[in-house]
Amino acid sequence: MPVREGNLEAPRRQPIDWQSDSYVDHDDVDAELERVFEICHGCRRCVSLCNAFPTLFDLVDDSHTLEVDGVERSDYGKVVDQCYLCDLCAETKCPYLPPHEWAVDFPHLMLRAKARKFVEEGASWRDRLISSTGDLFKVGSLPAAAPIMNLIQRNKPLRKLGERVAGIHAGAPLPHFNRQTLNRRVDAEIGTDLEIRPGSNTTGKVAIYVTCYGNHSEPDVVQALIRVLIHNGVPVRILKNSQCCGMAKFELGDLSAVAVQKAKNLPVFMQAIDDGYDLMSIVPSCTLMYRQEIPFMFPEDDDVMKVKAAFFDPFEFLLSRYKDDLACVDFVEPLGDVAYHAACHQRVQNIGQKTREFLSLVPDTEVSIIERCSGHDGTYAVKKETHEAAMKIAGPVIRQVTQANANTYGSDCPMAGRLIQHGKDDGSQSEHPIEMLSRAYGLV
Repeated sequence: MPVREGNLEAPRRQPIDWQSDSYVDHDDVDAELERVFEICHGCRRCVSLCNAFPTLFDLVDDSHTLEVDGVERSDYGKVVDQCYLCDLCAETKCPYLPPHEWAVDFPHLMLRAKARKFVEEGASWRDRLISSTGDLFKVGSLPAAAPIMNLIQRNKPLRKLGERVAGIHAGAPLPHFNRQTLNRRVDAEIGTDLEIRPGSNTTGKVAIYVTCYGNHSEPDVVQALIRVLIHNGVPVRILKNSQCCGMAKFELGDLSAVAVQKAKNLPVFMQAIDDGYDLMSIVPSCTLMYRQEIPFMFPEDDDVMKVKAAFFDPFEFLLSRYKDDLACVDFVEPLGDVAYHAACHQRVQNIGQKTREFLSLVPDTEVSIIERCSGHDGTYAVKKETHEAAMKIAGPVIRQVTQANANTYGSDCPMAGRLIQHGKDDGSQSEHPIEMLSRAYGLV
């Protein structure tokens, strides 16, 4: 029986059949793109989410038939290039996901088209470089390299040269490189003397997946998370042997590289799980990889599913502990008005507004939530050809933060927070919500 639009069944996204021969078959991919584009053209519900849909609709509206059949298949890639796999269209907008009979999953189709392009054409050296985030951060954070890398970022002539030679937009904010990485700053085990207090769905111990970004660029945020967890009586393990999650390679369509990263990380995660730890990271995209994308790629891998079940968003974990009367609410400093941007890759985890809920426990604190894309989207905001589109997408978020005139602002995604700060350009500093919470506890 056909499933009609408007049914009450929950969406059921399907596994990614990335290892089949047909997955990257040129004609098969084009046929599916045409089918889905027809449906999107007739709906247009997602036009405001990103630049992929306006690009598609402009192609249709400029065609001689005013339909998808008037668009050259060679132009389909223009739509694909504008998709950065935020998943918002699938998770928050599209009424045609399975079990609907039309079975539309726009992000997974864009991933398939990206994978086909990667197999057929490879990738530019620029894209290979900036998607190799683990290696890039390791080199950039070497004691001799970090000052030079940070100096280059602040040098306008060198940034202009980098735009011409490498295609990295001269005005895009880039990650800061720290010589003192998180792994160099802290011990592997912290709070070993604390009593283990399991909750209804938490073990009472957390293993932090530091991530390449947290380790090399935002160690202060990870240290704030450690302080918060210890203050809440939760022992911490730092997974110092973990590797990059592979999200940037995923966005490039290099799924074999994602599989390699998964194979490196899985034993590290499984050891922590076997030792009784829950898993956590400060970057929603890295959490999403192990809660959604890699499980979609490896749906029959039992260890992948165990890792998926063990991963928590930091505020999801803290709110769960609060509901079990296991979280501290001994706040000493109000946060005042907070302009909080909910990151796309956190929203699509379908955990609710856990950050807003927990921060709202702080007395004399009012949290205004902004649920729009920040425009950063992995490597999208740093590329010469897409930076302006990224800033256009970020515009509504930046305006809302500015108009809020809040005491502090920030995002669960450190990269989104950095782009909002860049767009405001008023000397203010974005603050990660975990840093806000640490400050509220008086743990500075």
